[in-house]
Amino acid sequence: MTQPSMPVLESLTRTWPDIEAAHERATGAGAALLHGRTELLAALTRLATYASARDELLRSLRAVAGAPWELARTGVPQLSRLSVVLPQHTALYSYVRHCLVPALYCDEVVVRPTPRIRETAYEVHRTVSRGLDPELAARIRFTDAAQRDFTPVCAESDAVVFTGSAETGRQLMTETGDGPLFLHFGYGPNPLIVGPRAEPAAACRAVLRARLHNSGQDRLCPDVLFVHRLRLDALVEQLRAELSVLTVGARRWPDAVLTALTYGEAVEGAARFLAEHADRVVAGGGADPERMQVEPSLLVFDEDPDFHPPQLAGPLFCVVPYEDPELLRAWARHPLELERGMYAAVLGEPRLTGRTLGTAVVLRDATPFDIEDGNQPFGGYGVRAAGVRREGRLIGRPLLLSHEAAQRRTVITGPLR
Repeated sequence: MTQPSMPVLESLTRTWPDIEAAHERATGAGAALLHGRTELLAALTRLATYASARDELLRSLRAVAGAPWELARTGVPQLSRLSVVLPQHTALYSYVRHCLVPALYCDEVVVRPTPRIRETAYEVHRTVSRGLDPELAARIRFTDAAQRDFTPVCAESDAVVFTGSAETGRQLMTETGDGPLFLHFGYGPNPLIVGPRAEPAAACRAVLRARLHNSGQDRLCPDVLFVHRLRLDALVEQLRAELSVLTVGARRWPDAVLTALTYGEAVEGAARFLAEHADRVVAGGGADPERMQVEPSLLVFDEDPDFHPPQLAGPLFCVVPYEDPELLRAWARHPLELERGMYAAVLGEPRLTGRTLGTAVVLRDATPFDIEDGNQPFGGYGVRAAGVRREGRLIGRPLLLSHEAAQRRTVITGPLR
């Protein structure tokens, strides 16, 4: 009589999510999102443009629909408690990805929204939970605890998901101790590269769609545009023309492209950046902190691999010319960029080969918004962009909670559908 292998023996000691129940609950969650879409859009447009809020709703629906497939694919075991710190933006999508989908395989999800997003996050939870399976809804619990009071909750969790600055994330990771699985989702500059073979009109549209998502307040927006000199003049002129006719309005206007920014710090940061680089502005350049408005602004810099912009919010387009792709590789090798590498969108530049540029994942003829999928790993290999704690240190790589939880338990078998 043959003996079963260790992975099979180990799997018998695990508690697994009920995949059939996950199918039913995910279907109900999708229906809850659709039923409450009017209320959800009203809540989301406190922080986002109507177009980006609608996009967020649709991405959330897709993530819920793909959740049972995600659980079966990753082989995630049942977890006891997950602690989550929600980010400042994307209240619904972050709630779905980090709270609602994990509730399918976690007994308890304790959620601490950052103060800026708290009111919207609570409204999202109330709206969605009304239509959820009662057992699933009961697994998600919100808390108003201060960071110092939330830390002990995190320390007693199986896993912690934190979205925000690397400094705050590392502090929380240290204070929670080595027990929980710790995932940090951060930010990156997400360079968009317009190569010599890019068609200027198509490239201009891709740049506008990526940089102006939610008026430029999304962490996937590109903070720097590297443009080959063969396409520089054409792209700059097209951008200048397009920026002059953008629709400015209230967040709830369906056709508004630009609205007032959400946070004063974002406007102040944009104003400082524009003032520091006033000699590079070729269009726009204004900021009004009282009205929370930043004028759509186009800046053209020198061909320089040492341009490393801060995290920018608002309709700011920073163009850096290049000829030799070695400049792009040198830029990506800088220690700062190695830490914050997330995505690099490459349009029409065949000389950039490979899957990564530094630590950023290369996207061919696509932007991060084109490939973002709530059931797949997110981010790049920079520890400030996406990091998981392994053996006491943060390792940068694209992250998905269910995948990391399964890897941590070294589980091979489990539910297959």
